[in-house]
Amino acid sequence: MRFLVDECTGPAVARWLEEKGHDVFSVYDDAPGIADSKIIRRSHEEGRILITNDKDFGGKVYRERSPHCGIVLLRLGNERGQNKISVLRRLLEEYAGRLPDQFVVAAAEQVRFASKEE
Repeated sequence: MRFLVDECTGPAVARWLEEKGHDVFSVYDDAPGIADSKIIRRSHEEGRILITNDKDFGGKVYRERSPHCGIVLLRLGNERGQNKISVLRRLLEEYAGRLPDQFVVAAAEQVRFASKEE
């Protein structure tokens, strides 16, 4: 799968995804400080699922109607890299086929899917 990992999500997540064989663009490593509007545009143009901890992307999708190829919003009390990886591991094992074109909120105990049009 193709992912764009937001700067706030961190380099550990990007490295883990790469180790699992995914095509990853890491904002932290490759474009620190770029604006959210450029992040969502780039992920869409490159056919990447955006992984972020930034709730602002919900507004970009639902208020501004920004097109995307899928967004995974991590909503975690424990923001450590290993916890993010644990949640993403479970998400990919159970729902990989459902991630494209969805807005997904992934928490430690639950996953919620919302379509682009919601």
